[in-house]
Amino acid sequence: MKQREENGSGSISDNGGGRHIPRLFVDAPLGEGLQVGLERDQVHRLVNVMRRKAGDPVLVFNGRDGEWKGELAQVTRKAAVLDLKSLLRPQPVPADITLAFAPLKHARLDYVAQKAAEMGVRRIVPVITRHTVSGKFNAERFLANVIEGAEQCGVLWIAGVDKPVPLERFLADLDASQTLVFCDEAAEAANPVDALADARPPLTVLIGPEGGFSSDEREALRALEAAIPVSLGPRIMRADTAIVAALALVQCACGDWQGL
Repeated sequence: MKQREENGSGSISDNGGGRHIPRLFVDAPLGEGLQVGLERDQVHRLVNVMRRKAGDPVLVFNGRDGEWKGELAQVTRKAAVLDLKSLLRPQPVPADITLAFAPLKHARLDYVAQKAAEMGVRRIVPVITRHTVSGKFNAERFLANVIEGAEQCGVLWIAGVDKPVPLERFLADLDASQTLVFCDEAAEAANPVDALADARPPLTVLIGPEGGFSSDEREALRALEAAIPVSLGPRIMRADTAIVAALALVQCACGDWQGL
């Protein structure tokens, strides 16, 4: 059976010996017979770097209309158009999982953006806590990395990225229907899977900064009726590692991994 494999450059292999098929996010309507003009940087990547030419296949998605197979047309070194041919996958509804996290330094932010996209979150909220190391957040760069992660791993939606918000305001604005899972090394439950046994989306995963939550922040979190504190095991993790671990745990316990 052929399998789709991501090759690390935003392209997909059918594992059948053929060339990798590039995969792109486009902000345009998708449908049979439509044409989509590509952005200049996408053209450069396809034509000048990957040496694609007219007639070569490209996969595209826009977060609304599923994934489509198209063919390159009207190709020059600076411009190209895709002729859309067929729908490969219909648009799914993502699990309603939000990632809220304390911003990190730039290199680790890029990693978080890409991994959050790969883990299938629907929304991302930077939250400023007392021990947050970096208060700077480049939303444009972060979103570009979210898109890159989605292109590379086969996700069919782009997670929404909110502006940074103080933790106090974030908690005050939290919808009453949202379950809040926050990682706490002092959590009583030894088994995080047991702690999430009754959790269901809509759900928010909150990861604190490298220095952890302050005592008053932890008290405020624990006071929330819908909050579930979870431990991520006996080892100390970097915040970016904790984000991936927590999202994997949640997707396995109550997210879209359950249908696999």
